[in-house]
Amino acid sequence: MTRTTKAHAAVLSANFIFGANYAIVKYITPAYLHPFALNVVRILVSLFLFWTLFLFKPGKVKLERKHIPRFLICALTGVVINQILFIKGVSLTTPIHSALLALATPIFITLIAAWLLREGFTLLKFLGLVLGIGGAALLILMKDAGRAGSNMLLGDVMVIINAISYAFYLVLVRPLMQHYSGIQVLRWVFTFGACIILPFGMPEFLATNWAAFGFSQWMALAAVAVGATFLAYLLNVYGISAIGASATGAYIYTQPLFAAIVAIIFAGEHFSITKLCAAILIFAGVYLANFKKQTEIIQPS
Repeated sequence: MTRTTKAHAAVLSANFIFGANYAIVKYITPAYLHPFALNVVRILVSLFLFWTLFLFKPGKVKLERKHIPRFLICALTGVVINQILFIKGVSLTTPIHSALLALATPIFITLIAAWLLREGFTLLKFLGLVLGIGGAALLILMKDAGRAGSNMLLGDVMVIINAISYAFYLVLVRPLMQHYSGIQVLRWVFTFGACIILPFGMPEFLATNWAAFGFSQWMALAAVAVGATFLAYLLNVYGISAIGASATGAYIYTQPLFAAIVAIIFAGEHFSITKLCAAILIFAGVYLANFKKQTEIIQPS
């Protein structure tokens, strides 16, 4: 298996985790855990795991002072703004709205990458974006919206700002991975992010009634903290280093598909022709957005 193939598999796995994460986050917050408290759990668990990896794979390159500003910006966009607004936004709106608005991420990635990294914006990329968004929208909008969120407008705004922030992170983090390993980059991004995010959520974290947690709540918390934070970030950063920011971000189109698969298995939903058509459109969009990607020259900012 080539490095490119491994990278595509890693990013696909990361987006499966992200796809299931919408429902898991909505299940656990705000009913059992305040959104800010959940962010504290995510950051502390991930920070511990990333520094534990240091014992097995220490960074071979010393952190250079000139790169600290970029690390700080990546920490703000990829950890602080991204995680705070995502968790809080999903808790206020519905998973359907969250997943739909998150589809704006690859559009922002493509535009930001074209601006900062001079990545080409071709007709095939444009067609891929259209097909991917169309398929994901078809898949999501066919579902019953269910109960409205407590403040859907505010939640929707938070999710869209989160999408913009994460798009900036995916583009800005790649030059760092030309100097450091992916694990080393994540270790420092989460370290800087923890210094900023912990003061926001520590009061809610300390006020949490942990005795009210049952087995399902603990499993959901582990899925969010370990799976959708540590593992998914690790898989995505590997993908960025091998196939680029635009290609990695394009896989967000698969998240609604994976969310539907999880719902079919665990929530009793049924497969349909409409879902099949949506799946075809999504994967066609990913294919076109990445077609002949290897021939493009990526110039870091």
